[in-house]
Amino acid sequence: MSQFEQVSVVKKANIYFDGKVTSRTVVFPDGTKKTLGIMLPGDYEFGTDTVEIMEILAGELKVLLPGETEWLAISGTGEFTVPANAKFKLQVAATTDYCCSYIAE
Repeated sequence: MSQFEQVSVVKKANIYFDGKVTSRTVVFPDGTKKTLGIMLPGDYEFGTDTVEIMEILAGELKVLLPGETEWLAISGTGEFTVPANAKFKLQVAATTDYCCSYIAE
């Protein structure tokens, strides 16, 4: 899906790592949420409260998922899932456009 219909957008930005990672929250009629964001090059670690599906729309990065020892490389587009209540690491090599979906359990 290249665009979302009939949604609300939270005006206030989510800003992390001194502005190197930013996103906006999109709320759907059923209450589910996604964020649309940009990550600038750098190394980051994030934590999750719920299951997150990260869809990479453009960019270049590596992700180290919980319990893994090998980094997953994504160049261009790709997707990965992070379990709830977990931490994951990112090495962003080029400006990356992403969409994160939050999955209620």
